[in-house]
Amino acid sequence: MKKVKHVILATIAVGFGLALSGGVQEAAAQQLETLEIQVEVSASPTEVWEAWTTVEGLQSFFGRKAIVDLRTDGEFSIHFFPENPAGLRGAEGMMLLAIEPEQRLAFTWDAPPKWPQIRNKRTFVEVLLDPIDAESTRVTLRHMGWGRGQDWSEVHDYFAEGWIVVLKRLKYAFDHGPIDWDDVPDGLLYRSDN
Repeated sequence: MKKVKHVILATIAVGFGLALSGGVQEAAAQQLETLEIQVEVSASPTEVWEAWTTVEGLQSFFGRKAIVDLRTDGEFSIHFFPENPAGLRGAEGMMLLAIEPEQRLAFTWDAPPKWPQIRNKRTFVEVLLDPIDAESTRVTLRHMGWGRGQDWSEVHDYFAEGWIVVLKRLKYAFDHGPIDWDDVPDGLLYRSDN
């Protein structure tokens, strides 16, 4: 059987206009290949790097609480619900896999608790930073390492939407300031935020 690589490419532009390749839902359910999403932000690679690699930066766009031990095999956790018991806070105990300052960051990632049979299996995410000019950066996020089966398809579809929201939030944080987690602006809420 011929394998066809499926890449979801979303470009988030001014006003958060979205362009997704055709047949995303059908293809994602059949082909669990790399998710790839891009956004251009009004910030230098240095500023974007700090957003992805510091507690303050991650809390400005990604989640309410973050833990970062910026070294290979260091902890990289994002707590969307820090008040919840351990195991239900978000991406807990993820690890950094690759660190190339101001260019590339890679880390493990897990499924939400809704999919307990998948949660302890890890995928991985790579974030690439490419300068456009001195004051803007293209951020490319790739999510890889998917398994096979219906549960994996559901998790893949979940993140096909989820990463778009995360990158919208990143853009918003640079354009308007950090996300107020008690009053997330319209268009920046995700189905798991409630």
